[in-house]
Amino acid sequence: MASPISTSATPAAGPGMEGTSYRSALTLLASLFFMWGFITVINNTLLPHLRSVFDLSYTQTTLIESVWFIAYFVASIPSAKLIERIGYQKSLVVGLLVMAAGSLGMMLAASIPSYGVTLVMLFVIASGITLLQVAANPYVAVVGKPETASSRLNLVQAMNSAGTMLAPLFGAYLILGRSKGGTAETGVILTQAERLADAQSVILPYGLVAVVLLVLAVVIARFPLPSMGAATMRMAKEERKKHSLWAHRNLVFGVPAIFIYLIAEIGVANLFVNFVSQPDIANLTHEQAGRYLTFLWGGMMVGRFIGSAIMQRIDAAKVLAVFSIGAFIVMIITVFAHGPVAMWSLILVGLFHSIMFPTIFTLGIKGLGPLTEEGSGLLIMAIAGGALVVVQGWLADIYGLQTSFLLTAVCELYILFYALWGSRPTHALPDQHVD
Repeated sequence: MASPISTSATPAAGPGMEGTSYRSALTLLASLFFMWGFITVINNTLLPHLRSVFDLSYTQTTLIESVWFIAYFVASIPSAKLIERIGYQKSLVVGLLVMAAGSLGMMLAASIPSYGVTLVMLFVIASGITLLQVAANPYVAVVGKPETASSRLNLVQAMNSAGTMLAPLFGAYLILGRSKGGTAETGVILTQAERLADAQSVILPYGLVAVVLLVLAVVIARFPLPSMGAATMRMAKEERKKHSLWAHRNLVFGVPAIFIYLIAEIGVANLFVNFVSQPDIANLTHEQAGRYLTFLWGGMMVGRFIGSAIMQRIDAAKVLAVFSIGAFIVMIITVFAHGPVAMWSLILVGLFHSIMFPTIFTLGIKGLGPLTEEGSGLLIMAIAGGALVVVQGWLADIYGLQTSFLLTAVCELYILFYALWGSRPTHALPDQHVD
């Protein structure tokens, strides 16, 4: 997932800030994309672990992820104001420190253990990631030559995918693999002592994450990142007053498309381990299922490369339509099939989900011209749709986990509608460009 690209800043052109300096800066910033992708996906192995430790219902389990995505909605505007006040580099450092504080708080929550403290600390970590999202994406877009901005963003987004792909292995080994609940057969009831021991298995991995985040914060604070010059936006602001966001169909339908897509993506990822662990699906332990989660995120990384190549020759909306149809088909198979077929069909949805967020985002801001910044902001706030994954948790509690994936199938149909009709621009304006 990405944040809107700022059109109001340009890189400072100074000696020593080209070539190697830019590449060094991008390499460092790519580590941020890797880390927030990595930490976000740790949740997918953390959720079944916490469900076992605290004996949670599916509704309570998915509430954990809902709290995570509520942070996107709550923290995005304060993050933008903080960046305006202290600048991009200091904001990156603050974001890392906030994430480190949340990680240390997770160690406290595991020591107690406390479901409530866990929710609070996950909100803190997500708020730090939100600040990184708002700061790092526009910075990467402008640090270097404008004509290669898209290439730079694709490069660091690939690092984000690498983080999401490796995180399940980390979580399966250090969280699920070191806990009784993670290695026991499905349905085994843990004693109070075993639950306490399982809760404390989170201390080591989050301690390691906190150390890495603190090291990154120190490195970025001391690194001579290229400065960003601020171009005046007075003319653009005056121009924006003449137009309305609501006149652009592709944005109006694009905001709910992002919102709904996040429900589908997060629901699949969060409930994957519990689903494939069921006796009539793959009959795996949570540790084994966590390893298969890597294939889901790996499919998303591969799909981004494939989709990017295809879109050089075929219209993006058509590609989105095909991918949404593929996602709908595999979700229907997931709901009605059993055994390995159901497991692999759910894994395959990662391939079809891969292009959805960036493609919807691009189609949503197409033709907005001087309204691009506001439109981008609305699309990013729609990431909060991931909080409604709790609805799927509720459906799983009432109708069964497998049946709950019908909600995901319905989400794919809305994406198809958006691709075929909702994404067509109306009242298109000249596009904004990074100067």
